[in-house]
Amino acid sequence: MSEETAPVEEMVTAGESEPVAATGDEIVLDDLGDTGFQEAVEKSLVDFDEGDIVSGTVVKVDKDEVLLDIGYKSEGVIPLRELSIRKDISAGDVVNTGDRVDALVLQKEDKEGRLVLSRKRAQFEKAWKEIESIKARDGVVRGEVIELVKGGLIVDIGLRGFLPASLVDLRRVRDLAPMIGQDVEAKIIELDRNRNNVVLSRRAFLEENQREQREEFLTNIRPGEVRKGVVSSIVHFGVFVDLGGMDGLVHVSELSWNHVDHPSSVVSVGDEVQVLVLEVDQETERISLSLKATQRDPWQEFAGAHKVGELVYGRVTKLVPFGCFVQVAAGIEGLVHISEMALHHVDLPEQVVTVGEELWVKIIDLDPQRRRISLSIRQALEGGELAAEYRDAFSDYQYDAEGNYIGEEGQEPNPE
Repeated sequence: MSEETAPVEEMVTAGESEPVAATGDEIVLDDLGDTGFQEAVEKSLVDFDEGDIVSGTVVKVDKDEVLLDIGYKSEGVIPLRELSIRKDISAGDVVNTGDRVDALVLQKEDKEGRLVLSRKRAQFEKAWKEIESIKARDGVVRGEVIELVKGGLIVDIGLRGFLPASLVDLRRVRDLAPMIGQDVEAKIIELDRNRNNVVLSRRAFLEENQREQREEFLTNIRPGEVRKGVVSSIVHFGVFVDLGGMDGLVHVSELSWNHVDHPSSVVSVGDEVQVLVLEVDQETERISLSLKATQRDPWQEFAGAHKVGELVYGRVTKLVPFGCFVQVAAGIEGLVHISEMALHHVDLPEQVVTVGEELWVKIIDLDPQRRRISLSIRQALEGGELAAEYRDAFSDYQYDAEGNYIGEEGQEPNPE
């Protein structure tokens, strides 16, 4: 082979020594020179400033930090505290080797000369812009409940969103712990970038989501219908019943045919009840219900089983200047006028009876429509027909064909 045609590597020599093969780096260095090569390396590196968001590949995951290759002269380090908004987790719970990750440049060189990055803050910047957009269009965010704090919950929506306890559900939730790990949807009700404050309301989302259902429910429910429901809450003026879409109110006056001191004496939260729909107000979205209307009216029941002239047994409940009231059945009280209290003239009711005393009275007037019954102690003393419910108990006593007591004068049957 001639000298003109010899291979390049044989032409490159080192002083007077034998020819040696030239490497690619040596050719580049020879072509660019020391300064030119350094400039080429510098140009190949990414250019960024502190506060910029860069993208890189996870090359190592340690217990308390992650190394990220972003194409810089050195790998960037993401401390564990800057890896996620979640607490009490390890780096391996968040990323794996080979993952592509965005991070915000915190410091180009710390005291150890390291490039310090934050995945958490990069996510925050990205999430904040998205959340501002969602808030502007009155949208909904979705995230996992990650922490229970004083007054509510923390939801991971790319940043820490605070969900107050009072806004977790349509009704107050007493125990929030079971919600940890659940995905929830919520409306953004407060956004403050300066304070990094995001307040959420799941209740607002549920209310909005159920608006159409409520409108449909109100359209379909009709006064006069009997519906099943569950007692959801008790207040001093009545109880609220969940009808399976909306709550309706049973006013205390509609709870029972008997006098009610407090609604809790009639029902308890969680009780299943049947109620009559009294009124539906489309504008205010209020439903009025009645519990007693689904039960037999004791007045109608009493009127159907008794008639004027019958003897019934009762207990004195109250004394008034013009007579006394006697309870003759559950929820049924009648008035004994002072003129009907004895065979002789009576000036004061307490001259004849006392509260709690039990005695026989005769029905002298019965008006179930006006819910009034007039009774007489005086006429009961003169005898009369026993009401049907007492006849078996006094079968040993003598009665005529009409059921009138015909025992010895002054002797009265005693139901005890």
